[in-house]
Amino acid sequence: MSQSDARPLAGIRVIEFGQLIAGPFAGCLLAYFGAEVIKVEPPGKGDPIRGWRAVENGTSFWWRSIGRNKKSITLDLKSERGRELAAELMTNADVIIENFRPGVMESWGLGPEQIKALNPALVYTRISGYGQTGPYASRPGFASVCEGISGFRYVNGHPGEAPVRPNLSIGDSIAGLHAAFGIVLALLGRANHSAGAGQVVDVALYESMFNLMEAVIPEYSGAGIVREPSGSTVTGIVPTNTYRCFDGKYVVIGGNGDSIFQRLMTAAGRPDMAADPRMADNSGRVQREEEIDRVLASWCAGKDSDEILSELDTARVPSGPIYSVADMFSDEHFKSRGLFERVDINGKPLDIPAMVPRLADTPGCTDWPGGEVGSHTATILQDLLGVTPEALALLRKDGVI
Repeated sequence: MSQSDARPLAGIRVIEFGQLIAGPFAGCLLAYFGAEVIKVEPPGKGDPIRGWRAVENGTSFWWRSIGRNKKSITLDLKSERGRELAAELMTNADVIIENFRPGVMESWGLGPEQIKALNPALVYTRISGYGQTGPYASRPGFASVCEGISGFRYVNGHPGEAPVRPNLSIGDSIAGLHAAFGIVLALLGRANHSAGAGQVVDVALYESMFNLMEAVIPEYSGAGIVREPSGSTVTGIVPTNTYRCFDGKYVVIGGNGDSIFQRLMTAAGRPDMAADPRMADNSGRVQREEEIDRVLASWCAGKDSDEILSELDTARVPSGPIYSVADMFSDEHFKSRGLFERVDINGKPLDIPAMVPRLADTPGCTDWPGGEVGSHTATILQDLLGVTPEALALLRKDGVI
């Protein structure tokens, strides 16, 4: 059995209709773990993400990562023949991923109810800003907006200042993770409980971020508490913060366990605070958060980050640096865990991130980086749908592919 055949999703065929981030990230995860992912792109430039951010020779470095292990075909879904071919692909698939505005697939005759008669076992996965139902369903749902309405952005940043966003499209990536999880659940359900029937997986970006909100909901419902932004700390857990050291670098210290706090304050030269019964548990430390942070900030400011981290490691206090991508590349632990996978792009090496979770017996891997637009069109249409070379030439002439 080959490594590809041994992967957990081997034998599962996915048709990916989405563009940009959420849908393609879900497809990337599935392809990494063995699914055959056929990505449908518009003829010409293909998925817009091919041109986003840093680009070399007309293709973004990002595409080489998010397009890995995918077979790219082109279809003009605005044409009748393009939609017919898409429907044929869907009848030969286990999973569909689409992240168009709700109603678009239905307008093309490719919605779940329209395809169900052709392929009742299909797992039809839909990713949108606000879900397929409800008063907001038709609104455009970019990650930035959905992160805001989900409650996630509200708790980020410093009190009294504008909410802060990470310099990443985290809403899209989190939605992609939820979509991949939902797909695997639906496939398990199809195998175990539904006599082979498929179902719709409805993923909303704002709900995916809402799913990360921990105790925010029950605290408001039960105690009327609105979680507010708290800078680099976490409300109600002390001490856990980021501190600037003498060399200008930052370290993160998580000293919020009772015994850990004692070791931390001893290392920081304050055994009196370590032994103070008023700070023996988290509730007492929360009341004295400013005092504790002031002491730790002063201690860190007087020493280089490496010295601080060495002393905390000796004291068995959870701590670490704030890494840039350059720091990751020079870290031996990242290398030993195989977090960088090297691919070849036109004879030039490129590192892309490995994907997790890490499976001991059926691991995923990168077989090839994201390829060129439509590089698998002829093969897929001929082998899977039986389209003849003459018909392919006509499809190209008409702009369908």
